[in-house]
Amino acid sequence: MQGSSKDSQANLALVHVGEPASQPNRPVQPIVAFDRRELMQILAVYGRKVGQGEWRDYAMDFLKDRALFSIYARVSERPLFVVEKNPKLRNRQGQFMVTNQQGRILKRGHDLAQVLRVLDPDLAVVG
Repeated sequence: MQGSSKDSQANLALVHVGEPASQPNRPVQPIVAFDRRELMQILAVYGRKVGQGEWRDYAMDFLKDRALFSIYARVSERPLFVVEKNPKLRNRQGQFMVTNQQGRILKRGHDLAQVLRVLDPDLAVVG
């Protein structure tokens, strides 16, 4: 029994929850995410396309410099489209863009609703 107790203590010692001692006050890196309104706009387009049978799956990635909403026609293949939010481009060509499967930028801009129109041209823009 003592051997198993030592093994479990050794396994528990490998799990570390706190900050490393060498960097106790390291600032937490912020991540970029879609806000609720932006996500609702994206999911509205996504839901219509799923209802039409064109799209089947999605994935969201929140990175330190950008947020991605990837749209798939089938599971486990490259995304058909990626909706990207990159706040660093906010004052330039716009923080939102849609790219296709080959990585070509289809639309870029400051207004997400306008950018999403490239995915669903019949979509009415609501301010």
